[in-house]
Amino acid sequence: MSNDILSHTEGAILTLTFNRAQKKNSITVDMYQQLADALTAASTDATIRVVVFQGHEAIFSAGNDLGDFMNVPPAGGDSPVFQFLRAIASFPKPIIAAVCGPAVGIGTTLLLHCDLVIAGDNAAFSMPFVNLGLCPEAASSLLVPQMMGYHRAAEALLLGEPFMAEAALEVGLVNRVVPPSEATRVAMQWAQKLAAKPISSLIETKRLLKKGDAQVVAERMKEEGVSFGRMLREPAAKEAFTAFMERRLPDFSNV
Repeated sequence: MSNDILSHTEGAILTLTFNRAQKKNSITVDMYQQLADALTAASTDATIRVVVFQGHEAIFSAGNDLGDFMNVPPAGGDSPVFQFLRAIASFPKPIIAAVCGPAVGIGTTLLLHCDLVIAGDNAAFSMPFVNLGLCPEAASSLLVPQMMGYHRAAEALLLGEPFMAEAALEVGLVNRVVPPSEATRVAMQWAQKLAAKPISSLIETKRLLKKGDAQVVAERMKEEGVSFGRMLREPAAKEAFTAFMERRLPDFSNV
C-alpha cells in the first residue's frame, strides 16, 4: 500500500488526499484501488458522515498517470478505475472537494459526483479525452451537457482546453472560488456543518436529489467504459500516448 493517497478521519469526516505532488497527483491503478476501497468502506461506516477530497494548493490532479495506464490498462468493469467511478457515483453521503491548480481528466469528472466543490482561484479544469484519442468517462458525456448546456459541453469535451475557476463557477461545476490557501479550510468548515446534521436526512436528501439520474448515470458510465476500453487499443490513443511519452505533438493525420 503506497502513501500516494492519504486517508485521515477526524470526527465524522473522512479526508482523502492526493499525495503525489511530484508526479502532479497523477492517479495510478493502485491509487484508484485505494480510493475505491476507502469509499466502499465509508459508505457503510456509521461513524463517517462526510468525505472530503483534496490535493495540493498548486495541483489537484493531472488525471491518469499515462505511463501506468499504458502498462496496466483497464481490463473490464472490475478494473480499479471503474470500481472507483461506481463507488463515487453511488456514494450515499455528502462528498466535498477542495480543488486548487490543474484538475485534468478524471480530476475534473470526479467532481461531477461531488455534492459541494470549493475551488482555489488558481484552479484550471480540463477534460482532454479527445486529445488522447479517447472518449469521456465518469458519465461526463451525460452530466457535463446537463450542467453546462450542449454548446459549452461540446467546447469543453471536443476541444479539451482548460477553463478557469470563475468559468467553472458560472456553469455550476463549483460552489465557491477562494484563494488557494483558503480552499481546504472552507471545505472543512462545510464538512463540519454537514457532519453536525442528522445523517438520515443527509442521505435521504442526496438520494432524492440524484434519484432521477442514478440509473441513467450508471448506464452511461457503463457505455462510456466499453467505448473507452475499445478506443484505448486503437491507433489514435496509441499515437497520443506515445507522443506524450516522447514529449512531442501527436500526429493524427493517419488515424
